[in-house]
Amino acid sequence: MKSAVETLNPTRVRLTVEVPFEELKDSLDAAYKKINQQVTVPGFRKGKIPARVIDQRFGRGAVLEEAVNDALPKLYQSAVEEGELNPLGQPEVDITDLKDNELLAFTAEVDIRPEIEIPDYSGIEVEVDAVEVTDEEVDKAVEQLRERFASTTVVERAAAEGDVVKVDLEAKVDGEVLEDGVAQGVDYTIGSGELLEGIDDAVTGLEAGGTATFTSELKGGSAAGREAEVSVKVESVSARELPELDDDFAQMASEFDTIGELREDSRKRLGQQKKYEQATEAQEKVLDALLALCDVPVPDKLLEEEVSTRKHNLINHQLGQMGLDLATYLQMQDKTEEDFDAELKEQAEKGIRTQFVLDELVSTEKLNVSQEELTEHLMRRAQSSGMSPDQFAQAVVEGGQVPMLVGEVARGKALAHVVEAVTVKDTNGETVDLDDEDETAETVDAEGSADAPAEASEGASDEAAEASGESSEKPEKSEG
Repeated sequence: MKSAVETLNPTRVRLTVEVPFEELKDSLDAAYKKINQQVTVPGFRKGKIPARVIDQRFGRGAVLEEAVNDALPKLYQSAVEEGELNPLGQPEVDITDLKDNELLAFTAEVDIRPEIEIPDYSGIEVEVDAVEVTDEEVDKAVEQLRERFASTTVVERAAAEGDVVKVDLEAKVDGEVLEDGVAQGVDYTIGSGELLEGIDDAVTGLEAGGTATFTSELKGGSAAGREAEVSVKVESVSARELPELDDDFAQMASEFDTIGELREDSRKRLGQQKKYEQATEAQEKVLDALLALCDVPVPDKLLEEEVSTRKHNLINHQLGQMGLDLATYLQMQDKTEEDFDAELKEQAEKGIRTQFVLDELVSTEKLNVSQEELTEHLMRRAQSSGMSPDQFAQAVVEGGQVPMLVGEVARGKALAHVVEAVTVKDTNGETVDLDDEDETAETVDAEGSADAPAEASEGASDEAAEASGESSEKPEKSEG
């Protein structure tokens, strides 16, 4: 077999392959054997029909077609290995010559991973928010805990802000009651803003048994984004009583003996959360700076497929689960479909560039993934998907997605490697040490095929995840 590689552009090549006929012998034998099992010829036992009889009865062309179909994948793979290529997706194959007992020639065009040169990135410097916890933030955290331990008592008076009302709701659009627009016995805290816009004014001042009607834009359901006429009936009014912020409360709401210890723990937790956010912000900004340094061409076909996959997943999975269609979603976001498609394309392109660059770093820095790292990542992915670790692992194995998970971990290590090498300062001018935060932020699997670089990586930033089409969907099991 002879093969040659022609570079069409930085991300696409054409392979030209010529195969002497003697190299097709195994595929020809397999073709005769397969046809033998499929046909019947009088006078011959099934499976024992001579090749010359098959040629006479069914034509040599049928045999050649079967043999070429059998041989092409193997011949293509050999040409790829000979050319030391990293193909993306399936090739477009064209048989240019087929001479019986002489020659098979074909071309195969395919997208490839571009060659990327990673420049010196040690000079990157980014600024992140300083980790500072104010007394006001501690007060708010303690107050939120206090709210959780509030008690309610039914009262015989008009409802006021802060009260909990039990209400029945009925929503109409164009005068028709929606099938999913009726709800009974809903508890709502007046002033919380957790239900429909306009309900606070409607129920304030009503006693048990009182009714009101108001207009509101529906947030979800079959008529999400549309104006509805909502009828509300108050079943009961309850006053909320908050516990005193004293040592008794601390002992009731936590493992601490005093309110001072509880406040100190709240301050510590807020600090940890801000450190996590700081690490994530640093990784996002470092990734952006790294991408800005690299020239990364993106295959047009791969980008088109990635955009299509992301759009399909958004419409059929995420929006579908919320009972929304794309038109309603765009209306709620105040976007045109052209704006949406442009944003989706930008995100997909960044995701592809992110994976190309991080994969190149994995290779150049010779970063390996240990079984322990893979197991830890699998556990986190299982938790985010809502599956048990055993269920998730089984689905990953059956779906052939283990290499994808390994890639995620490796790319996370690559980004962490870059973060360690650059300078990160906070808004106070202090150098930030992120060594303890390496495991705090991670990306999850991206939408798309195993060939599409929409996967992301453990230990990398949420920005890398978004760029790669982050999704916490469960892995698909293979059909076979």
